[in-house]
Amino acid sequence: MEKYPKNSKKRIRVFPVILLFFTLIIALLLIDSNLRIVTTEYELYFSNLPVTFDGFRIVVLADIHDTEFGRDNEKLISRVRDANPDIIAIAGDLLNAYSNHRPIGEQLERVESLIIGLTPIAPVYFVTGNHDLNRKFDAPVELYGGPVAFFELLDELDVRVLRNEYEVIESGGEIIIIAGVNTHSSDYIERIESELADKIYSAEGDEFIVLLRHKNDHMHFLSEHGFDLILSGHAHGGVIRLPFTDGLIGPDRDFFPTFTNGVYSAGDTYMLVSRGIGNATGIPRFLNNPHVAVAVLRSA
Repeated sequence: MEKYPKNSKKRIRVFPVILLFFTLIIALLLIDSNLRIVTTEYELYFSNLPVTFDGFRIVVLADIHDTEFGRDNEKLISRVRDANPDIIAIAGDLLNAYSNHRPIGEQLERVESLIIGLTPIAPVYFVTGNHDLNRKFDAPVELYGGPVAFFELLDELDVRVLRNEYEVIESGGEIIIIAGVNTHSSDYIERIESELADKIYSAEGDEFIVLLRHKNDHMHFLSEHGFDLILSGHAHGGVIRLPFTDGLIGPDRDFFPTFTNGVYSAGDTYMLVSRGIGNATGIPRFLNNPHVAVAVLRSA
């Protein structure tokens, strides 16, 4: 006959309770990590920023991937409004190109409702991500009684789509430049960005340049070409963010990626990477809430 200490039954009963407790905690963290939007402000100091732009606020949204927070994205729009931006920069991947996702017509409806909510807050700038350049989005679809394609819709909604080009923003007689590039292969985009920098310096001189791009790489190359601030996304914050890591899973399914969240620097250049809003990886976000990043420019 086997004998057990008197307290063994208590120990056996306690284990399922502990297991249930930790399962509940993980479940709540998963729900929070995917549904609660957080806003983070980053004050960035530049010696060459015109004084009239001191305090200039840029909301950075990235990797929305056809995600909706509340009816017509009212929760996301409210977060952006509360951030009081001077401009809104969308760093690509408004759409989700995965074949098992929603039809393009339904995705465009969400894009339209989001942009209609954002443009009264501040001017909206946009560059493409890798999902936005999928060819299936090129053909017009029926939307509210008429055919429209993705880029036509953005143009109609007064979004400044930066296709390897730039615009001048003026305040108090001084200017800064906001430039943007389409998502391309690594070698090709280096040439495009180098030519864009030369074009800006030739036409505008040595002005403060904000570069909006989807991918979170090439920071050292961009620093050498005189870009002062880079705004990007693409990395989804590493999807799962455990302590002492910069995320576990990169955009190419690589482990322990870098440049996934917050501010990085090279020379005199800062790069601000948003953790993104949506998720197209198929892996739930964990300890990695949807992210509204706010760059606050300061004149050092």
